[in-house]
Amino acid sequence: MPHLQLQYSDNLPSRIDFAQLCRDLNSTLADTQLFPVGGIRVRAIPVAVYSIADNHEENSFLDAVLRIGVGRSQEQKNMVGNKLTEKLEAKCTNLLATPHFALSLEIVEINPEFSWKTNSIHPRLKNQPK
Repeated sequence: MPHLQLQYSDNLPSRIDFAQLCRDLNSTLADTQLFPVGGIRVRAIPVAVYSIADNHEENSFLDAVLRIGVGRSQEQKNMVGNKLTEKLEAKCTNLLATPHFALSLEIVEINPEFSWKTNSIHPRLKNQPK
């Protein structure tokens, strides 16, 4: 963990470089030093079918959900939420200047009792020289 999933209206790829945004958000999460690098996942998923507000053809959205394991303080969660929001807002400045864009971020803590993981990336990264 953490896993950051971006869902976005499919009228945005011409306005946002989602591959670069994923890399930037990955770096933002790593820079917080709250999460093991081997657990960071950022993925962007286009949504082809949607209805937004008044159905204006220019309406668009980017919805981000960060799923994290338990164990971070409220201050740490606020810090990572603020850093991600700052990065997202900076990448969406032009869109936010229009009356047709919705940006959201939510942090969800995962109950460890109901979470199963198998990961071969962590051991590889632990064995790399610093």
